[in-house]
Amino acid sequence: MRAVLNKLEQASQLDRVGDRIQRGIWSALPRRWMRDLLHGVWLGHPLHPVLVQLPVGAWTASAILDMLPGQRRASTALVAVGTFGAVPAVLAGWNDWASLSQSQRRVGLVHAVANGIGLALYGASLGTRLSGRHGIGRILGWAGLSAASGGAFLGGHLAYKMGAGVNQAVPEMHRIDEGWHAVADLGALPEASLVTRKINDVGVLIYRDGENVTAMLEHCAHQGGPLGAGDLTKVDGHVCVVCPWHGSTFRLDNGEVVHGPSATDQQTLPTRTMGGVLEIRLP
Repeated sequence: MRAVLNKLEQASQLDRVGDRIQRGIWSALPRRWMRDLLHGVWLGHPLHPVLVQLPVGAWTASAILDMLPGQRRASTALVAVGTFGAVPAVLAGWNDWASLSQSQRRVGLVHAVANGIGLALYGASLGTRLSGRHGIGRILGWAGLSAASGGAFLGGHLAYKMGAGVNQAVPEMHRIDEGWHAVADLGALPEASLVTRKINDVGVLIYRDGENVTAMLEHCAHQGGPLGAGDLTKVDGHVCVVCPWHGSTFRLDNGEVVHGPSATDQQTLPTRTMGGVLEIRLP
């Protein structure tokens, strides 16, 4: 299985199809607020894994009821709930997929195809159940659950092995020692500019506004882009930094994500000034 997954990650022949789909998704979602909505920026958490709970739970419960007598109506209702509930999960998933790296998109494409087959089988299962052919409906439902389970396995590989959708910056915190770290003379820090310093070889982004100084991890939460090379902008009156790689935008005062594709906040670090020297520590 490891060998199969490694080959899938390197399957460059999938890129031709994947690149076309990616362009199609961007064309279908031209407005940033649409993409932010589906990424889960408003939630501060990726939306896709939240939405998949409904279809997965409904379909699993339906498969169990299909093995019990006298549960046709309840099982059919659950198949319907799962099938229609999968639509927003699919939309959020494709939106997230379009912002992944190339190797992640290869695995993600097969993940989506497997789930698409599962959804089609459940749609057929619902149709046959409503027409009174419950035996065929059960078989199609079990087949759909098998396909969706294979897709879920690939989704787990994407998240846990390939790091898709997880906060890429937080692991950097584990490399910073406990306690306060002196990083710069406060008077030497330019105002309204981005400054990068290192603590235990971990990049830290510093922004000064008069006597107020904020610090955050410099690696972008989305794909580890260098926020120190990003641009400053204002969103709703708040000064923000824009990642130069994919455009994720974070408030500099508290790290809150205001535009995706990142769906999680950027980790900020406590600061203090002692004897004119700026010090930073872990939260």
